[in-house]
Amino acid sequence: MAITLDRMADLVGGTVVGDGLRSITGAAPFEEAGRDEITFAVRPQFLKRIDQTSAGAVIVPRDVQAPGVNLLQVSNPEAAFARVMALLYRPAKPEAGIHAAAVVGDDFVCGRDVSIAPLCVIQNNVTLGDRVTLHPHVVLGDNVVVGDDTTIYPNVVVLERCRIGRRVTIQAGSVIGSDGFGFAPEGEHYIKIPQTGIVRIDDDVEIGAGNTIDRATFGKTWIQQGVKTDNLVHVAHNVTVGEHTVLVAQVGISGSVTIGRHAILAGQAGLSGHLQLGDNVIVGPQAGVSKSVASGSVVSGSPEMPHRLWLRVQRIIPRLPELKKKIEEVARRLDRIEGQNEPNR
Repeated sequence: MAITLDRMADLVGGTVVGDGLRSITGAAPFEEAGRDEITFAVRPQFLKRIDQTSAGAVIVPRDVQAPGVNLLQVSNPEAAFARVMALLYRPAKPEAGIHAAAVVGDDFVCGRDVSIAPLCVIQNNVTLGDRVTLHPHVVLGDNVVVGDDTTIYPNVVVLERCRIGRRVTIQAGSVIGSDGFGFAPEGEHYIKIPQTGIVRIDDDVEIGAGNTIDRATFGKTWIQQGVKTDNLVHVAHNVTVGEHTVLVAQVGISGSVTIGRHAILAGQAGLSGHLQLGDNVIVGPQAGVSKSVASGSVVSGSPEMPHRLWLRVQRIIPRLPELKKKIEEVARRLDRIEGQNEPNR
């Protein structure tokens, strides 16, 4: 697909400096982009070499100038580049229709232009909105509802009564609505607590590959609008993840945690149960969070602590053997001094 720079500028709210009629057919990294491709430059190491690029155009911050280079000046180059890539590389949409090898239960309600691939299983009373795409081996349980323009990739399972919003993407192999981990101890045994709730996923959410999102014991596990999860994320029962929060790979969230809006949980962060994380919280990689975190806080480490304190701690840890020797030497000196000051008996 070919798009002129002027057209791109209209679509991303940018300003062209140079040849607005230059036709762009692809996007590429800074060092590899060719004359018909666009790239972007934000970091100083790229901006200072911008005149060396072979790209047909470069997306840059609004204040950047580079004579002889076609520029697309925008407020947020990274976001603009993502939008341009979406224009240039539109994925092929499967042909609409229900494949003969799909299994569809009773009372199925289907919107317009739906694509259901071979070997999908749709159980009873399922409702799909318009332009929903189900890739092979998707399973939708009884009474599941899926909103318009949602895409569900192969081997995803959405179990009974769960609700999926509009423009949601669920990557391959994820399980939505598995039982929450609830067991009551009775002597040396455990009695399973029935998990009677659902999972609700709101609009514009993307769920990564291999996620497991447990249904609630009562009520709902709730993934709110705009949330993005990486691969291999686990969300336990009765968790609420606030709007536009990001969960990076291998994050684990225990039951009944509430996370606010615009939070970021870095890779392998783990949260204990029944915590409250406020809005705009950042949790560092491999952090173990054992108590609630106030809005706007940045925490790291296990157990968690303010990020700046954690940085100081990390600088000290490699010196601990040396500090131990010094402390032992100080202790020996004190013992000698105290021995010298004891009265003669």
